[in-house]
Amino acid sequence: MQCGRVTARLVSGLRNDEHVGVDGDISMRAEALEAECTDEEDMEVSPNELMNILNKIVCKHGDLKTDGFSIESCRSMVAVMDSDSTGKLGFEEFKYLWNNIKRWQVIYKQFDADRSGMIGADELPNAFKAAGFPLNDQLFQLIIRRYSDEKGNMDFDNYIGCLVRLDAMCRAFKTLDKDNNGTINVNIKEWLQLTMYS
Repeated sequence: MQCGRVTARLVSGLRNDEHVGVDGDISMRAEALEAECTDEEDMEVSPNELMNILNKIVCKHGDLKTDGFSIESCRSMVAVMDSDSTGKLGFEEFKYLWNNIKRWQVIYKQFDADRSGMIGADELPNAFKAAGFPLNDQLFQLIIRRYSDEKGNMDFDNYIGCLVRLDAMCRAFKTLDKDNNGTINVNIKEWLQLTMYS
């Protein structure tokens, strides 16, 4: 698996950014990225490249239960983070995602009380709240149906995929909520743009 578009400049930018840090947790290891770098000119990450990076890093963590990040989940993450609709994550978009994954990974481990590598249905509401998403019961049940297994347990890749989507949808809403009154007005074109490429 080759990650031909993540550049050494992207990696060195992450290495030098004090907010990202390279701390060995969820690897956040620039070496993992650097090993994937082949194209010095491209500062963007495609869904395939994101999948390769995340799977390379997560496979080194036996304490995280995951089937691995699928191409579909990485396409979804790129789509909801891709502010310029290029189909790739630019440096700032990737850095934002990377910082969130690092933060959410700490929360995931914190709420995996039984150390099963998964967050149980009873642990999930507080895990979402700690990640900044206090959900009402109706929304929580929808998320469980979409992202959890039949017992309501959520593995790491589904947890990250869900939080990326929640974060992006909340940011999109705030952008559209011009009056800051908790409501938005969208036409069909805006609605389709918001929901179809996400």
